[in-house]
Amino acid sequence: MIQTTSRVQAAPVKTTLTAVDDVKPTPVPDVKTLKDAIPAHCFERSMIRSFSYVVRDLIIVSALFYSAVWLSQLDAPLHVTVPLWALYSFVQGCFFTGLWILAHDCGHDSFSANLTVNAVTGWFLHSMLMVPFFSWKFSHARHHRYHNHMEKDTVFVPHRKSEARNDHTIMEKIMDHAAADTPIVTIGALLFHQLLGWPAYILMNAGAGVKSLTRSDRIQSSRYKQSHLDPTAPVFTRSEAPLVAVSNLGLLITMGALYLASRSVGTGTVLLAYGLPYLWMNHWIVAITYLHHTHPKAPHYEAEEWTFIKGAASTVDRDFGFIGRHIFHGIIEYHVVHHMFPRIPFYHAEEATWAIAPVLGERYIQQKTNFFGDLWQSFTNCKYVEPGTGAQAGGLVWSKNKSS
Repeated sequence: MIQTTSRVQAAPVKTTLTAVDDVKPTPVPDVKTLKDAIPAHCFERSMIRSFSYVVRDLIIVSALFYSAVWLSQLDAPLHVTVPLWALYSFVQGCFFTGLWILAHDCGHDSFSANLTVNAVTGWFLHSMLMVPFFSWKFSHARHHRYHNHMEKDTVFVPHRKSEARNDHTIMEKIMDHAAADTPIVTIGALLFHQLLGWPAYILMNAGAGVKSLTRSDRIQSSRYKQSHLDPTAPVFTRSEAPLVAVSNLGLLITMGALYLASRSVGTGTVLLAYGLPYLWMNHWIVAITYLHHTHPKAPHYEAEEWTFIKGAASTVDRDFGFIGRHIFHGIIEYHVVHHMFPRIPFYHAEEATWAIAPVLGERYIQQKTNFFGDLWQSFTNCKYVEPGTGAQAGGLVWSKNKSS
């Protein structure tokens, strides 16, 4: 049985709450009630404090890049260099992800009270990581507006069990095999999911709901015409198009810088020093986002049942130890409160979480088991959604496969 935990800020001892179908959930609190429970200083944004994390992470990333260039020139056998490259890519990938998350805070304007600083800093950080900042920011804002809405959310919208087709696409067949406990296929599908999930979202708006487009009433567009790199795509409003182009400019600048670096230190060195950590970053972003919104006790909602707070409360706080708290800036551990109040800076998210957890009661979901184990369990068991019963009535709960 999946367990959820909550704790009050004033009491360090956590109380374990088990969600069962025959218990009515805590009534849904309104936004004002939740906001009033959070100390006012948690909403205060410090530009100096936020930039201190940017400077720290950039110094570490730069030092790691220097070590990568040194490693590329090391005359040593493969049994020495391969483990060193593996270690480098993992550590650098973690700090890439940390910078990605700081840019994410810029996108929510939780970085500072100065919106121009947020825009410039976010654009710079995301561009150096080959992320189209404004393009992502616009679609991500709609994810926050409609989180866990079956039609309007933009991230990991699941298939309904009632609509599961017999004539699946190749990818859907792979997912069915994964649900059928075929380990080798499941591993392949999971690798596909982790490595290509982020590019698929950027290039094809993969995982978005059928009514998530801004101009869906005027433009019927296939997934292949919903690229985050296309200023004219229906993913964006017409007024957002110029900033989408600015995002693309940032990517071109970074590509140019990587080309110049390859002329200086060699293409192979650039691929190893930048490309491997980039793949790790893709993995972390997909895994974190997926596990924030995929959990047996986290329902999705049809349009008539969905509310903003219901959707936000259906996200999940997990745990990733030192890396999660100190390199990923707590985005794994304190995501529920971020969905409710995205302008709370990450360094106040823990205090804000324990302020709202008692108000949410059984609706607050916290999973403190192994992160990689959680990824495997969610990927193999959460495939389709179907109407819930008992305490989960009104929501759509996860089903392993279409015939379960």
